[in-house]
Amino acid sequence: MTYLTLSYDLHQLSPFLFAVILRSFCRAFKIFPMNANSNHTFHIPVMGLAFTVDSPIKVARFGISSVISLAEDRLIEMMRKHYCEVAGMIYQPIGPNVADYRAKRITGYLNLVNSIVQKQFKTIQQEAFGVGKEIDKYFEMLPSDSALRISYEELKQIECPTKRDLLEKELRSKMQPGSIDVNIMTKLDKSNPSKNGEIKEENSDAVAALRGYALSDLSNSSIVFSAGMNPRLFNYLDQFEDFQTFKKKVIVKVTDFRSALIQGKYLAKKGIWVSEFRIESGLNCGGHAFATDGYLLGPILEEFKSKKQELIDTMFSLFQQGEHTPAIKISVQGGIGTHEEDQLLHHYYAVDSTGWGSPFLLVPEATTVDEETMQLLAESKKEDIILSKSSPLGVRFNYLNGTSGYNERLKRIKQNNAGSPCTEKHLAFNTEFTSEPICTASKKYIQLKLATAEGQEKKEEIVAKECLCVGLSNSAAIEYKETFVNKLNAVTMCPGPNIANFSQIVSLKMMIDHIYGRIQNLTKESRPHMFLAELELYVNYLKESIEEEINTEAWVKRIKYFQTFTANLQSGIEYYKNLPAIAKKSFLSSLETMENELRFIQQKYALETIES
Repeated sequence: MTYLTLSYDLHQLSPFLFAVILRSFCRAFKIFPMNANSNHTFHIPVMGLAFTVDSPIKVARFGISSVISLAEDRLIEMMRKHYCEVAGMIYQPIGPNVADYRAKRITGYLNLVNSIVQKQFKTIQQEAFGVGKEIDKYFEMLPSDSALRISYEELKQIECPTKRDLLEKELRSKMQPGSIDVNIMTKLDKSNPSKNGEIKEENSDAVAALRGYALSDLSNSSIVFSAGMNPRLFNYLDQFEDFQTFKKKVIVKVTDFRSALIQGKYLAKKGIWVSEFRIESGLNCGGHAFATDGYLLGPILEEFKSKKQELIDTMFSLFQQGEHTPAIKISVQGGIGTHEEDQLLHHYYAVDSTGWGSPFLLVPEATTVDEETMQLLAESKKEDIILSKSSPLGVRFNYLNGTSGYNERLKRIKQNNAGSPCTEKHLAFNTEFTSEPICTASKKYIQLKLATAEGQEKKEEIVAKECLCVGLSNSAAIEYKETFVNKLNAVTMCPGPNIANFSQIVSLKMMIDHIYGRIQNLTKESRPHMFLAELELYVNYLKESIEEEINTEAWVKRIKYFQTFTANLQSGIEYYKNLPAIAKKSFLSSLETMENELRFIQQKYALETIES
């Protein structure tokens, strides 16, 4: 693939001269900026429940797309109340006694967000150009090589009023707001009985959330499905015309190609087209971490790159809606931290967008994090971000130690009162001790489980569970001085390990300048390459998993799994050794260190050979 690489010296030219040279070069060699139909080449993924709940209101007017979680409708209702008051609108509560209240809360909030964003965008679009104006900020934050940014730099040099007016009109016409996207974690789909006790599929948490989104007036928007396939949820999509007409699009978050193929085919048979597959690192991500069987991000991206057309053709053969094949985008997120890594993903792996998540937790203009937690994030070190067992779902969970949620949990344990009040019940799935499902982080479950537990290690795992429904929502309540749940004010934070490489609370423009390579001082010098960081996470995960199982009865049955896991890691290391896009000695040296560590594990636990 041929693409333009600008030297650091060229970037030091005046904006106008830079624009002229770049445009001439591109025209002469027929090289055009990637993602010509998109203003930005990155997006802000969903984070927690509160951290991106109002991100579109903060960033969409600047053309930046972000994702709202639909998991917690009480939080969404709280935010609707807050922004109605901010906008001077009358707030009409949607209480739990209202029929289909969960869906209606979501529809109401999304309609409000859309209304606010459209008004903001119209204002900025009509604003006069000038130093310090938001319309100038819109263009100044665009990629340096984008057509709009180049035209904007030309505008600043034009003195003729007629020419200037024409170019201003052209620039305004090509502005567009960022997408207001939403996320549903497919596993969070608790069934809810109606008032007469009848359980209907359309009343489940995820299905009601989908309905709330589908009935909203959002357009050019997408719903992101994460955590795997949910047939009940997926089968409900064809009830809504917006998904047939692409007014609302479907994005599926995956960790490997096979998962994309399976889910893409399933939905295509239902007449639903997946417009984007969003690849996420299994471990180098925020929140719940769904580890692969040792498959690393680089080889996974290579497979998507080489098999993208196969994926499209297979899906379209089952889709059979219209004559022309709809487009599919490939995006990636998880641990990206430098402009060079971003460029590698765009140019070598040809992804359409990159997800920058955890770094934006240090950008108050983009996300909602209370001041105390934000300071903890800024001061966090590598050892402060742990792959915990705190999630009631039983899935490993990247977690920041030292938060108010962490301290509150330890205080309860000390007082021999482990467990949280369960007010929300979105994660109430366990029926080990009760006929009615309860949450494994609840006080009721933990006390029952402790009574049957043997061994200190087992007890520590039981009391490690933390209330995520409230903990991941409280940040917005604290920041906006609202009440989410009475007397439960603790905050849980779930950043990716990459946050330890960022230590500054910065402006939106500074973070975007960092992404696009216009400044280079936001990450720590010792930061490893994202591929190496992920590899280290997988090696550590492998060691921990082996130590947990080696002295159990399950070990004999699990040897084959660990042999496959190590073989996949070794294959990934070999891939990185021969990756032409990265030839730095420091990268290869670190890779060799990790390979030696893996070989030591293989030898120590006799995992070198996979039986046929």
